[in-house]
Amino acid sequence: MSASLPLAQQESLPAAKRDIAPLLLVPALMLAMLPLVGSFPTWVTLSVAGLAMGMMIFIMASGLTLVFGLMSVLNFGHGAFVSVGAFAATMVLLPMHGWLEAESLAANLGALGLALIVAMLVTGVLGWAFERVIIMPVYGQHLKQILVTMGGMIVSEQLINVIWGPEQIALPLPATLRGSLILGDAAIEKYRLVAVVVGLAVFLTIFLVLNRTKLGLLIRAGVENGEMVEALGYRIRRLFVAVFAAGSALAGLGGVMWGLYKENLTASMGADTMVMIFIVVIIGGLGSIGGCFIGALLMALVANYAGFLAPKVALVSNIILMIAILLWRPAGLYSKSR
Repeated sequence: MSASLPLAQQESLPAAKRDIAPLLLVPALMLAMLPLVGSFPTWVTLSVAGLAMGMMIFIMASGLTLVFGLMSVLNFGHGAFVSVGAFAATMVLLPMHGWLEAESLAANLGALGLALIVAMLVTGVLGWAFERVIIMPVYGQHLKQILVTMGGMIVSEQLINVIWGPEQIALPLPATLRGSLILGDAAIEKYRLVAVVVGLAVFLTIFLVLNRTKLGLLIRAGVENGEMVEALGYRIRRLFVAVFAAGSALAGLGGVMWGLYKENLTASMGADTMVMIFIVVIIGGLGSIGGCFIGALLMALVANYAGFLAPKVALVSNIILMIAILLWRPAGLYSKSR
């Protein structure tokens, strides 16, 4: 009898409800645009381009979402890591120009992979130093966080001008990733397919680490009750510093992907993307990786479709989307409270 009681109690507990409404937004938007675009090949091209752009935006925004969700830090200097990551990659890509121009996919991906690793290492170390020197004295003080991190981004932008020069740096795509694949009557750029694969890999890695590993369990437990985790013998402060460095490294990765997408680099590229990144973070719900992922895809798809159907509306499509989402869910698609 006593053994069956806990089982009966467990069966009486209601199952947790899954909030699937936000998951349906991306496919619903894509299907709704098909009759408006009119041409199926054009719709395929616009949709794949939007998904690829959304993946790159997610990579850049995921670090900021991770840091805010776990550490409650408003890092307005996040764009600095985007810029530094892209410029750090040039230290590999420019000397290995021959590898990029070779008609060998292995050589192209080898040079690109090495550049991504260097960019993530540089921005990860920079993020660690940024947290130690600038962020640590202002924990829990959001107004000061905004001021000092914005100041840090301005300083980093000027340092980029000093180190790499004020001129734009051309960053052409590797030879085998140029051009498009023709599927029927639809043209899909090769680089955009790479961006989709990389974005999915980043999302799945973050999701699995946070939800399927002991490290992710410690991070989430530290957010809920840091003192208890400390009492169990874990150094939660060191863990959060590592999270900040990882978020900075993701920004560096996104900076390289975005720089290759634009095919040129400027010192202000990180600052130029910050409005877009913050809109994605707000749409997704502050601190939600899943919400950030869906928000980035929605924003990119809406911008692409609007640019084709109504170019003038595309200029404000991000703001319109944010207003629509917040009218539906004021805390974002997947807020921490939800």
